[in-house]
Amino acid sequence: MQDKSGGADRSRIEGSSGRAAKAVSRQDAKRLFADWAKTEALVLAVSGGPDSVALMWLAARWRQGLKNGPRLMAVTVDHGLRKEAAREAREVKRLAASFGVDHRTLRWTGAKPATGLPAAAREARYGLLAKAARASGASHILTAHTRDDQAETVVMRLSRGSGIGGLAAMARQTPRDGVVLARPFLDVPKASLVATLAKAGIPFADDPTNRDPRFARPRLRQLMPALAAEGADARNLARLAARLARANVALELMADGAERYLARSAPPDAAGFDVVAFMALSDELRVRLLLRAIDRAGHEGPAELGKVEALVQALDAAAGTRRPAAGARLKRTLAGAVISLERGRIRIAPAPPRRQGRRKTP
Repeated sequence: MQDKSGGADRSRIEGSSGRAAKAVSRQDAKRLFADWAKTEALVLAVSGGPDSVALMWLAARWRQGLKNGPRLMAVTVDHGLRKEAAREAREVKRLAASFGVDHRTLRWTGAKPATGLPAAAREARYGLLAKAARASGASHILTAHTRDDQAETVVMRLSRGSGIGGLAAMARQTPRDGVVLARPFLDVPKASLVATLAKAGIPFADDPTNRDPRFARPRLRQLMPALAAEGADARNLARLAARLARANVALELMADGAERYLARSAPPDAAGFDVVAFMALSDELRVRLLLRAIDRAGHEGPAELGKVEALVQALDAAAGTRRPAAGARLKRTLAGAVISLERGRIRIAPAPPRRQGRRKTP
């Protein structure tokens, strides 16, 4: 692992204002990790880059200040995509030992996809991390996502036309695969983590794929300085994500209320939604209620937001938004669920399994 903490990486240590970034102090770390002080064990996702090495260093210092703090285990995932990865994992293991932290290296084996490699690698990484956490009795996996990562996620999802939930970006804690993904650094600038390592004289690795223009995130990352010059810097983009997350929570609570209202207004044992009551709701609530119902009934993964929005438009066209027609009919299949409008009710049920192609007789 080469020391990348100075020299060529001076721009990382400076904040957006050009002033030197402030290192994360021991007191800062106590505040950042406070939510997990009572847990039994924590897995730290450590790739060897500056953010994750800072996570390991700061978590180790925080743990030293606790009487009965959680056990820490750093886990490095070698995706088998770069020849340097094995060496970097060994360097992380050496650093972990010097910090008093247990370490494991896990490998993503098997064939790699020709397309969608970053997403596949991410899924594999989280799957391996969750497996390691469950095996070690850890309830949480701590990742080193920073404010800069949050801002990039907002821009990436904005470019894909995400809804409010998507633009809320990453949450501080997210349940996944029987454990919880936790992100203590979501409001910490990356430059502060680099400054922390520089101050402590701790080396870290540099992953060139983070600048590889073949992948979407590095291409969008190159746009961030221009966006910052117009006011859309990491702080403001992260603030936008926080505000949208707050709005998303409020809308989910409204959807809860709408779901209860539709259930109470239905005849006993009636399935689905009354079309008149459903059509009286706002578009956003109707989309959310259909998403929920389809995801519960379907068996082909989460429904795509755009397809559910198109389904709402089809229901509008079939039933009429102001005075739904009693004889309106519609039948669609989406994400392994059948959505039907008949006899004044919208019903969502599991779709029958797809038929396999008939075998040819010899």
